[in-house]
Amino acid sequence: MCVKQTRIDQLNVRIYPDRDEMGCSAAREAAQAIRGLLEEKEEVNLIFAAAPSQSEFLRALCAEEGIDWGRVNAFHMDEYVGLEVGQEGSFTNFLNERVFERLPFKGVFRLNGAAEDTGEECGRYARLLHDHPVTITFMGVGENGHIAFNDPSVAKFDDSAVVKVVDLERTCRMQQVHDKCFPTLEDVPERAYTLTIPTLLSAEKIFCMVPGQTKAAAVERMLTGEIQEACPASILRRHASAVLYLDQDSAQGFLVRENHN
Repeated sequence: MCVKQTRIDQLNVRIYPDRDEMGCSAAREAAQAIRGLLEEKEEVNLIFAAAPSQSEFLRALCAEEGIDWGRVNAFHMDEYVGLEVGQEGSFTNFLNERVFERLPFKGVFRLNGAAEDTGEECGRYARLLHDHPVTITFMGVGENGHIAFNDPSVAKFDDSAVVKVVDLERTCRMQQVHDKCFPTLEDVPERAYTLTIPTLLSAEKIFCMVPGQTKAAAVERMLTGEIQEACPASILRRHASAVLYLDQDSAQGFLVRENHN
C-alpha cells in the first residue's frame, strides 16, 4: 500500500512502508506498462540497473505473468572497465542471475567490461541502442545522486555521447562496499562504462526504485534542490513519464522537509 503520493515538477513520487512493498508495486506497474506497450509495438527495449536496491523489483518482475518476453530486448546501463564475466562485482553477473537468464528475452545485449578497446566497445553498444530505441529505463539513484555511473563530476544533461567511460568518484566506489558488492574500496574498479544521461532519459517511461536509509540524503537533494548536474538524479523531474518509488527509509529526509513546510 502506498502511504504517500506526490508530484515534484513532472516526477511522480510514491512512498511505501518498506522495500518489499515498494519493489512489488513497481514491478506490477512496470509489467502493466510492458503489456500495454506490446499491444502498440512489435518489440520493447528495456534498460536494467544492477544494484541491490533493485533486487525486490527484479524478483517481483520475473514473477509477473502475461508478458511476451520473446518480443522484449534487454540492456544494462553500466559495467566496470576491466572486469570479466564471472569476476566478483560484475554487473553482468548480477543481471544474469536475477533477470537476464531467468526470462526468455528476444535479445540480451551486454556491455563487455573486458573489451580490449574501450572506444570500440562504447561504439558497439551505442550502435545497438540506436538500432533498439529505449522504451523503458529501470533504474536507481546512488548515494551521491548519480544515475547509472553518471557521478556529479562527469554528469552532463546535454551529453553528446550515448555510452562513455568515466572515472568513478570515491563516494560512488564506497557505495559498492556498503552494498557488499566488494570487500574493500581498493577492490572496486576506478573506471566504468555508463550510458549517458540523455540515453537514459530517451526512454518513453522511467521506473526509478530507491530504497534504504543510505539513499535518504540523495533523495532529499533530488526532490528539493535545484535541477542541476551536481545532483544528476534531479533531472528526472523534467521527464514526461517517470515514477520514483521510495520506502520510508529513503524518503525520511524528504518527508521531514515536507512536514516542516
